[in-house]
Amino acid sequence: MDIRFERPHRDAGDPSGVESDPELVARLAAEIERDGPITFARFMEVALYDPERGYYSSPTARPTREGDFLTAPELHPVFGRLVGRQLVEIWERLGRPDPFVIREHGAGAGTLGLTAIEGIREDGSPLVDAVRYQPVEINRYRRAELHDRFEAAGLTDLIAAPTGPLVGVLLANELLDALPVHRVEMRDGGLLETFVDWDGTVFCDRSGPPSSGGLVERLIAEGIELSDGQRAEICLVLDEWVAGVTADLVRGCLLVVDYGHPAAELYGPTRREGTLRAYIGHRVHDDPYRHVGRQDLTAHVDITALERAAETAGLTVLGRTTQAEFLTGLGIGEVLARSAQSTTAALAGYLELRGAVVRLLDPRAMGAFRVVLAGRSLPAEPTLAGLSFRLPPRRGVSRSPRDASGH
Repeated sequence: MDIRFERPHRDAGDPSGVESDPELVARLAAEIERDGPITFARFMEVALYDPERGYYSSPTARPTREGDFLTAPELHPVFGRLVGRQLVEIWERLGRPDPFVIREHGAGAGTLGLTAIEGIREDGSPLVDAVRYQPVEINRYRRAELHDRFEAAGLTDLIAAPTGPLVGVLLANELLDALPVHRVEMRDGGLLETFVDWDGTVFCDRSGPPSSGGLVERLIAEGIELSDGQRAEICLVLDEWVAGVTADLVRGCLLVVDYGHPAAELYGPTRREGTLRAYIGHRVHDDPYRHVGRQDLTAHVDITALERAAETAGLTVLGRTTQAEFLTGLGIGEVLARSAQSTTAALAGYLELRGAVVRLLDPRAMGAFRVVLAGRSLPAEPTLAGLSFRLPPRRGVSRSPRDASGH
């Protein structure tokens, strides 16, 4: 494995003033000293998901204006309301099953689920009487917040345990980007993997042969040839995640919203350094070894791999679109126009909505997020409303959607 020992990633300081979690660093360092360098996927798994000290186990609320990044559901309730409209259409197409389950993976404090259900209720759809909400969330603090919020809304009777076969929708919003990834680099015509080592003081990179043949196989399957010196990330657990979450789906749909790209674009020449980023205090940087356990780590989703995994799991890909097109197809313009016609007393609410709509649709920001729908025993025709609108092609957009959206 010891092909090249690369420079340590030393902390150059950060305006947030947040240090690494010392206990988490000690655990990772001890594992490396005992077993040798670990894959970055293993480092990312521990840093984010350790049940005691990991980033996503913290009592601190992360996806908020006061946290480290902001997702669409927290930006404004209109996002959840429009997702609710898509759920109603899927329910109708399935023949109005009762119960109709919304199983949300990475539910957090339930913002998306709650606003979607409230939107269904406000629109007067009878789905509200059939819906059951099954949140999947590893953080006990977020689960408690979710219950409190549903209780305040008088909707606790809709919450159910996320177990057993279901007819409905599997929902995942900005979840897959945080699945652990392997880091690779093409060097002199051969693929190397970037492992994580410990030099006694800091974590550092060490290159070696790939830990899994699946890394090379993924690139071959997608027809990808990295250029010499190009770095990239590969999420091998994506296939396992899709197979696992869809196993209980009897009839219905997998609905994923995340920032990502088809493989040809994700691994294209404009991304020679990959897409791995760290987020802390609404600031972004590219050093994953700073603020261990206290910062988010993400990499753009391979949409091609996601769709292949869905098909392998027995689903039919119904379509892929951008968040801007998805929300437009579901009537975000109509919602904004209706708000503009309300009384002067509601001006502040209209201005807040208008600002949110701009960010949600901006093709340089959240509007560029990808939406993928894959169904099981769900008729593909006519086209679902969220897949019905297409914006004209836009050139010259090079920024990361998440970077540009201020996450």
